[in-house]
Amino acid sequence: MANGEDPLVGFNFRLEIEGKADGYFTEVSGLGSEHEVIEHKVVDDSGHELVKQIPGRLKWSPITLKRGITANLDMWEWRQEVEQGDLSSARTNCSIVMMDRNYQEIARWDIVNAWPTKISGPTLSSSSNEVGIEELTIVHEGMVRSQ
Repeated sequence: MANGEDPLVGFNFRLEIEGKADGYFTEVSGLGSEHEVIEHKVVDDSGHELVKQIPGRLKWSPITLKRGITANLDMWEWRQEVEQGDLSSARTNCSIVMMDRNYQEIARWDIVNAWPTKISGPTLSSSSNEVGIEELTIVHEGMVRSQ
C-alpha cells in the first residue's frame, strides 16, 4: 500500500440490524451496486457514428450472509415477519461492520430499508463432520460505505 497501511483481513466482521439482531457471520457477499448501461447512438459534427454509453437504472445487489447455526432464532424471526406479510415491520436499516485485528471498527457499510428475501437452514447428513451453516439473503434500497 502506498501509505504503508496493512490491508484488512476479510474474516473479522459482524452484522448490526436495528432492533432485530446483532451477530457474527462466517461469510458476507453482495456488497455492491451497478448501473444498467444504455447505449445511445449519435452522429458527431464530422458525421461519424458513435455509440455513447450512459448510466441507466441503479441496481443494488442482494446481500447473502452465512453463519454456523446456533440456538439463536433472530434471523428466522426477522424472515417470519415477511412470511406473515408484515413488510413494514421487517424493513429496517442495518450495517455490516469490518474490524481490524484488535477488534476495532475500521470499515462500515450502512444499508437502507433491508428485508430478508430468503433463509435456509443447514444441509444435514449423518456422515458429515461439518458445521451446519444457515444462510440469509437480504435486499435493500441503498448502501453507503460510511467508514
